[in-house]
Amino acid sequence: MEGTAADTDVIVVGAGPTGLMLAGELRLGGARVVVIEKLAAPTGQSRGLGFTARAMETFDERGLLPRFGQGETLATSPVGHFGGAQFDFTVLEDAHFGARGIPQGDTEAVLEGWAGELGADIRRGWEFVSLTDGFLDGDGVEITVRTPQGEERTLRASYLAGCDGGSSRVRRAAGFDFPGTDATQGMYLADITGVELTPRFLGERLNNGMVMAAPLSQGVWRIIVCPDGRPAHDRERTVTFEEVAAAWQDITGEDISHGGASWVSSFTNATRQASEYRRGRVFLAGDAAHIHLPAGGQGLSTGVQDAANLGWKLASVIRGDAPRELLDTYHAERHPVGARLLMNTRAQGIVFLGGAESDPLRELMAELVRYDDVKRHLAGIVSHLDIRYDLADTATGPTHPLLGRRMPPRLLVGADGETRIARLLHAGHGVLLDLADDETVRATAAGHADRVDVVTAVAKPTDGPDALAGATAVLIRPDGYVAWTGTCAQGLETALERWFGPPR
Repeated sequence: MEGTAADTDVIVVGAGPTGLMLAGELRLGGARVVVIEKLAAPTGQSRGLGFTARAMETFDERGLLPRFGQGETLATSPVGHFGGAQFDFTVLEDAHFGARGIPQGDTEAVLEGWAGELGADIRRGWEFVSLTDGFLDGDGVEITVRTPQGEERTLRASYLAGCDGGSSRVRRAAGFDFPGTDATQGMYLADITGVELTPRFLGERLNNGMVMAAPLSQGVWRIIVCPDGRPAHDRERTVTFEEVAAAWQDITGEDISHGGASWVSSFTNATRQASEYRRGRVFLAGDAAHIHLPAGGQGLSTGVQDAANLGWKLASVIRGDAPRELLDTYHAERHPVGARLLMNTRAQGIVFLGGAESDPLRELMAELVRYDDVKRHLAGIVSHLDIRYDLADTATGPTHPLLGRRMPPRLLVGADGETRIARLLHAGHGVLLDLADDETVRATAAGHADRVDVVTAVAKPTDGPDALAGATAVLIRPDGYVAWTGTCAQGLETALERWFGPPR
């Protein structure tokens, strides 16, 4: 195992959803992890209010959905939008607009509880100060931190993960490039009380801008206010409820100044992405790797999926099961996803938040979303269900449509009765579905029994298209993506070694 002289295997900087998800994934894979967070306690502010369909599946694959208090089925909406053009997401099988009405603070609490139960060492009030040179080609990383007592200490680990947000100190300290476009527009969000509003769950475009309003709890409303032509805010300036109320009145004509706010904040349309997600032994994930207009809860959801992609791979390398080359697939797979995220949020910003000059685009989008093919395409983008990693170079023979895609939810029937595929992934192992009771398939995977669970079952028929058509064996990675399919064991051994290392 790497890093035996270190304080831990991985240091994660940042205890937001991305950092906590990564900590849980690492512990699930057997890696030691220390999470440092400069805030002594959560802020109580919840910028996000839900997550995408794919992020919901990711939580389901770790058995976390019941922790949100609504069982394994959270409240979702079949109706979503792209840049304000609303449409029904059920044009895609298994698709919806994602989990709604879940404050980000609740998501963080769920993930912190999970990671802590698994043994993650979460240290609040600890601040990242600097990174020692040598992380590119050395045998570990060394950082300086400031403790809650104000003392500076050194921590050593095999790897470092920057999950510390859009202003990431880790990103700057490790010398990552962060190209993109500067902010040109300023917007507000706030949780307000003492007022009664008309719900505008998906936002409403009016003459002077766009507003959104959604009830959070009895007497508490979340509002987002996007005035046309408002210049970007100085990040150091404190935003007041009075200016939020004035902007709301300018757009809607409604006076909310008699109310109050538990907190107010601002955001912009700045768009940037790290040119690489890994430099030697340092990784970036979440907002540290990509910032963008917050459209449809995609930021939190993408960060969680970054962590789900990186965590099992990093743990496998730390255990000594897989070579370090496996870590290269993190950037190769997630950077294109981040680039597509920036593309779609910029497009939505132009359509939904542009002034009168964007009216022709809004009219065109309203026409386009009448077509089912367009709705399917846009729903796939915003739900993140359209993600497909390019695994063609690892395939042997013709590729199946599922290769590189997330394994869709299916019910399986085996010797022990029915089960869902998501339940099979709770342990964070790979899963090999033997759908034809093929002894050769099972024998091929025997040497990976400590990392890959073999399940012999048949898929319960569905009313819609059968995603498993043409495959009687499917290898699913711990992050829920299909690494190999076949009708016999051909190519399975290669795929197992590629993703899980050599057999024992």
